[in-house]
This record gives sequence, C-alpha cells and structure tokens, in this order.
Amino acid sequence: MKRKVCVVTGSRAEYGILRTTLKKIKQAPDLQLQLVVTGMHLSPEFGFTRDEIEADGFEVSYDVDMLLSADSSSGIAKSIGLGIIGFADAFHQLKPDLVLLLGDRFEILAAASAALVAVIPIAHIHGGEVTTGAFDDAIRHSVTKMSSLHFTSTSQYRDRVIQLGESPDKVFNVGAPGVENIRHTRFLEKNQLEASLEMKLTSDALLVTFHPVTLEPGQAKVDFQNLLDVLNRFKERQIIFTKANADTEGRIINTMIDSYVSRRESAYAFTSLGQTKYFSLLKHVSGVVGNSSSGIIEAPSFNVGTINLGDRQRGRVRAKSVIDCDSTFSGILSAFEHLFSGNFTAGLADVVNPYEGGDSSQQIVEIIRHTALNSITKKHFYDLK
Repeated sequence: MKRKVCVVTGSRAEYGILRTTLKKIKQAPDLQLQLVVTGMHLSPEFGFTRDEIEADGFEVSYDVDMLLSADSSSGIAKSIGLGIIGFADAFHQLKPDLVLLLGDRFEILAAASAALVAVIPIAHIHGGEVTTGAFDDAIRHSVTKMSSLHFTSTSQYRDRVIQLGESPDKVFNVGAPGVENIRHTRFLEKNQLEASLEMKLTSDALLVTFHPVTLEPGQAKVDFQNLLDVLNRFKERQIIFTKANADTEGRIINTMIDSYVSRRESAYAFTSLGQTKYFSLLKHVSGVVGNSSSGIIEAPSFNVGTINLGDRQRGRVRAKSVIDCDSTFSGILSAFEHLFSGNFTAGLADVVNPYEGGDSSQQIVEIIRHTALNSITKKHFYDLK
C-alpha cells in the first residue's frame, strides 16, 4: 500500500520552494501525494494562487479556508483557530501517514497543531533557523518540537535542531529546496519576461520585497517609509515591488506600495509573480532590497547583491552578497551606496551560496520513503552531552 504524504501550502513563496519536492513525491511509485491548500492561495486579495497550483498539474486534495480579511493581531490569531479546525477536518478525511510542512508561517502552526493531536507524524523543512525580528521564529521552533523528521538547510541549523532536543538520527541536512529549484527552472528570456509583466526592464532595476516585522507592532509603516524615501534618491532607477504577505500590518505596506507606484512612472507592483517569473527577474535586476528570506537564501545563487533591512531576517546564515542595515533612512542610504560601489559589485561573481545542498528534494523523498513511521511520534528529548 502506498504511503500517503500530505503536504500543506499556504503561500506563493512556500509553494514555489516545495514544487520540485511535490513533483518527486507524485512520481514515487510507493508514495501518494495529498495536497492541502490554505491561506493566501485561497484569497483573491493575494491572487488566488490555488489556480497556479492546479495549472502545474497538481490535484488539490483539500482546501482549508482560514484567512480572515484582517491584518490585525486579533485577525491572525482567529485565523490560526479557524485553521486548526479546518486541518482537523482535512486530516480526518484524508488520513495521511505523514504530514510534510515547510517553514514558519502561522498557517503551518495551525496544521502542525492539528496533526500533533491526531498523532500523525510531521516532517518539517527549514527548521533550526533564526529570525529574531518576527514571531515566525517562535513558530518555527514550535513546529520543530511537534515534528518527528527534520530537513535543515545548513549544518549549523541541523546542530540547532539537535540542540532543541531532537534525535540526531532524525535530523537531515539537505540544503534549501528553493536553491535546488533554481537549477530546475526554465528561465524566461528577457523579452518573454517583459511581455508577461507588461513592462520593459532596464539594466538598473531593483527588486523590492518588504514584510512587516511582526515583533515590532506599529513600526512597519515607519520603516517602509524610510525605504521609500531612500528610493526617491534614485529616481533614475526602475523599481519592481512584490507585495507583502498576509501578516500583521501587511495591508499597510501594500497600500503604501500602491500609492508610491501611482506617483512614480518607473515603479511597478505585483501581488504574485510565481517562482518562474521571480527567478527570471533575479537574472536581470541590479539588486534585491527588503527583508524577505529570498534575498538571503535564493538571491546569492544569481550573484546579485541584497540589501537586508532590519531584524526580520537577523540570525540567518548569509552569503557575502548580503548587506545588512538598520531601518533608518541613513542606514538604508548607506547600504544603497555600498550596493552600487565598485568593490562590492566586483566581488559578486564568486559568491558561494551557503544554502546549496545538491538534490535536496530527492534526499527528502528518499528519507520519507524509507523511514519507519511506527511509534516515530513517541520522541525522547535528546540531551547534549
């Protein structure tokens, strides 16, 4: 009998990272893929990206509609509650042998909570990482403790998962699946990309993604306005925004983006690019700006510089192509000057991405296929000697 592997996806970025792994689960002769779609995928406000999943040839096994039309802390907390109810129903109906989760978003916390009490083993991708500026950090470590199998993106993160009390024989350093996906992506030619985006790309374009720092309530508007004020110093450059996720104060950011784009001829905004267009853009832009994990994990593979603002990604392992700065106007401006300096750009050609792990998705699938699941949820706390 095939082992039923239930994969949960709630955002465009997470789905893009999971896509190659999903394909290999689907192709494995002894595995049955169950795909549960939730969060932003089911929201018209965020592009209703469920359609893109089906267009890629995946059958959606269950929809968990949990995202309330609010970006307040109360709305997010209520969404988590709705998610737990929805995932309880999904897992009861699907009866998976294993639930595969990625990352640290609140949708993933809801899924993990429902699987935990249903005594369904959880496999977790990207555990052990640190992002001190967001409550995602606590969610990630919580999901680690609810999980029985762990797939980390660097050896340092593997060590940290073990430090959290997880048995070393259940923690595997496989690299970042998103970095592997770059090698499998058929990039759009520049003219194809321009036609798809309905714009002409310039050689000095900047790709900007900024999400709220959820452990700093009320600060998102101030920090993002500082970034916009710095961008105004570079009027000759083309600016391409990808919008914020469904996080606390995310709508504030997206409203500010729309207002800025309406006033600046050389600025464009997209709710959801999808992985192919996003990676294709990374081949043509002169820099990545903001506080998204993609600027740290995937962008170095394109030998493009990243400006990482504030604390949202503080603590992650990073390549030398990443420039860290605070969220003040002067701090951001100094980072831009560094990004455009000759010494920095000359060093981008030999950047090594620390998240490169080879065939990450195949490693994950093979471990899922061959790991005995009997009593795997009965864990003992592994104490460091």
